[in-house]
Amino acid sequence: MERVPITKEGYQALKKELDYLKRVERPKNIKSIEEARAHGDITENAEFEAAKDRQAFIEGRLNELTYKLSRADIIDPQKLPKDRAVFACSVILENTDTGENVEYQLVGTDEANIEEGRISVSSPLGKAVIGKKPGDEISLEAPGGKRYYELVEIL
Repeated sequence: MERVPITKEGYQALKKELDYLKRVERPKNIKSIEEARAHGDITENAEFEAAKDRQAFIEGRLNELTYKLSRADIIDPQKLPKDRAVFACSVILENTDTGENVEYQLVGTDEANIEEGRISVSSPLGKAVIGKKPGDEISLEAPGGKRYYELVEIL
């Protein structure tokens, strides 16, 4: 089975969601199904159908999270080299066209959230940054055209 890199924080977030679904959402939904059944004929019971759909979603998500956690390979950024951009490190990039600096952490696909400054290592920018050293130029094809960055610092 192929291992998938993830940060400790990302692993904890997936684990927390799994626990919440098991302890809170699943029991709550089972209760909803029981209440809908108590209303009588389930063949035309919209509440019952909605609860069954919710149950399918919850079980599917539980399976997905369990699978992701079983393949997770937690990476500690403190143990990684600081001379080049690697998974879990944070980088400061300068857009060479605008002079604007941005800070991103390179994370796995399940952890990516651009608003929080986390980009996936499998995204075009993530792929372009991996392996670069401070001072290296980075170019990538974006929907709005070619973009150019300089890797300013690895944090």
